[in-house]
Amino acid sequence: MSQTLESLLRRKKPPDSRAIDRFIASNEFPLVDETGVTFVYRGKADEVRLQHWIYGLPSNQPLERLEGTDLWHLRIELPESSRIEYKFDVVNGEHNHWIVDPLNPRIASDPFGANSVCPGYGYRQPQWTLPDPSAHSGRFERLALTSHALGGRREVAVYLPARFRKTRRYPLLIIHDGPDFQRYGSLSTVLDNLVHRLEVSPMIVALIEAKERNREYAADAHHARFLTEELMPLLEETYPLVDGPEGRGLLGASFGAVASLHAAWKYPRKFGSLILLSGSFAFSDIGRHRRGASFDPVVRFVNEFRRRPTRPAERVYVSCGIYESLIYENRSLVPLLQRHGMEVRFSEVRDGHNWENWRDRMQDGLSWLFPGPLWMVYE
Repeated sequence: MSQTLESLLRRKKPPDSRAIDRFIASNEFPLVDETGVTFVYRGKADEVRLQHWIYGLPSNQPLERLEGTDLWHLRIELPESSRIEYKFDVVNGEHNHWIVDPLNPRIASDPFGANSVCPGYGYRQPQWTLPDPSAHSGRFERLALTSHALGGRREVAVYLPARFRKTRRYPLLIIHDGPDFQRYGSLSTVLDNLVHRLEVSPMIVALIEAKERNREYAADAHHARFLTEELMPLLEETYPLVDGPEGRGLLGASFGAVASLHAAWKYPRKFGSLILLSGSFAFSDIGRHRRGASFDPVVRFVNEFRRRPTRPAERVYVSCGIYESLIYENRSLVPLLQRHGMEVRFSEVRDGHNWENWRDRMQDGLSWLFPGPLWMVYE
């Protein structure tokens, strides 16, 4: 705990507003040390609660008000190198509202809004996720096709690496929720930097998104057909791609990971590489699952895959946050893949189910599956 906060707490009389002002001005929040984090809120309220996304710890934890002041605080233990997202639930009378931490400028956005970010002791945002003026930028093109499998027109954004040449051949990666990876996971910055650093081979990346995500990504045969029988031929016809499945990959997070594994399982020998991030691989060995109706088709698929996994890809990168409810399912998947001859790399991290966790895994997954010249020399 910060010595400055301790000095405030040890006072016999409540500190005045000037002392609190000095405390606020002289610290960054939350207060982080080797063993934990102290959250601090300043403002009039009847109650303030911490809302976090760490599975296994009680959320909705109350902050304690320093008597006679408008300063609130709560300390929790947090292991090294953790990264968590949180909000404050501020209660006044019968009304309450969730807010980002007013004292913390670090914000992570997602399709539902924004959360405050707490980097635990030892966590640093990877340098390769930040804009690098020396890295040449790739560019985007848009393709459109009429899908008979899904019904209606679909648009796909296609990333072409810097110095793209039609005379050379490139590996292909198809990313589920691609536009969201771009908005919330710094995708183009990451690709530009990793290619520039020679850690990842220059590649063509197709960014797809679903119109009805919970249906299309939930192990849907129509989606798998769209990927392999409609989108892939269009991309092969339009761009100079490496021949064979070794140059083809699928990437997805959450339900997107389910869609990636399912498509490769449904169409074996089409995709040589998979990147599965925080996959929603719910299953039921006995009884009924407890994850809601939208998971019903997912559970049917994963149950079937566990009975008959075959070999959907040659190499699979699997990652999941330790603070996710899905960590058990992802851990269970790894030995199953390995027993059936697939080369698997598994990464557990102290993070949750969010876009910046998935962003931070890109170097590990892409450099292993699509290594650039530097990785091929030194790894």
